[in-house]
Amino acid sequence: MSQPAKDKPRADTPAAPERIAKRMARAGLCSRRDAERWIAEGRVAINGQILTTPAVVVTATDRIEVDGAPLPEAERPRLWRYHKPVGLVTTARDEKSRATVFDKLPADMPRVVSIGRLDINTEGLLLLTNDGGLARELELPSTGWLRRYRARAYGAIDQAALDGIKDGIEIDGIRYGPVEAVLERTQGGNVWIKIALREGKNREVKRIFEHLGLKVNRLIRVSFGPFQLGDLAEGAVAEVPPRMLRDQLGKRLEAPGTAPRAGQSRHQGRKPDRAKHAHRRRNP
Repeated sequence: MSQPAKDKPRADTPAAPERIAKRMARAGLCSRRDAERWIAEGRVAINGQILTTPAVVVTATDRIEVDGAPLPEAERPRLWRYHKPVGLVTTARDEKSRATVFDKLPADMPRVVSIGRLDINTEGLLLLTNDGGLARELELPSTGWLRRYRARAYGAIDQAALDGIKDGIEIDGIRYGPVEAVLERTQGGNVWIKIALREGKNREVKRIFEHLGLKVNRLIRVSFGPFQLGDLAEGAVAEVPPRMLRDQLGKRLEAPGTAPRAGQSRHQGRKPDRAKHAHRRRNP
């Protein structure tokens, strides 16, 4: 499929061959899964030819178009900290018409994807990036970054019981990895607990605590790897300084990726009725 295009290849386009869905994700347009769906819908073309399968490898010389528009020009990977409030879902468009994280972002932000998810009743730190490939890498458990939370839960428990999950636990056939849990204090009928884990399976914290006889009524993510919620106000968003990003991510930033231009509308380049932000499947 990769035939040289007449146009001069962009210098910022990755030279190494890669799957078309991965290239689209790196452009910040969508997730790989959405890219495959868009291809099936006939929305993606390479060198003027409409694709019918995602099993295509592209190179720097290929001209890629989505909905008739060229793949966005490259920009350096960027990362933002967002203090997600309770009541927002981490998805582009909710079938129940609930408010989403992306509805509440500043209008001048470029197109972004979330790194992992927080469910509607979980608050705290959510990382956002303009680079779909970077998001995919950082949300994987294999990255090894610790996610830290503070939980308020109804019920009673002691530290010995919490120590019982430090090597992981199996619940209803699902294996959960090691969990660091420290009893912080008791407040009326509730306990406050500090939690640290590396996986972030769907509703992991709540399911583990329910197994221990606790009902979580507040869950706050306070850090994701080296990035901290700190004193970021609820609903606020702050970009991680480029130098800090380089210091913390190192060679991960050397993998070339493409992203939207600064100031580009989050929905620019897509059909209005199909405009979506990529979203991830994990939400503790």
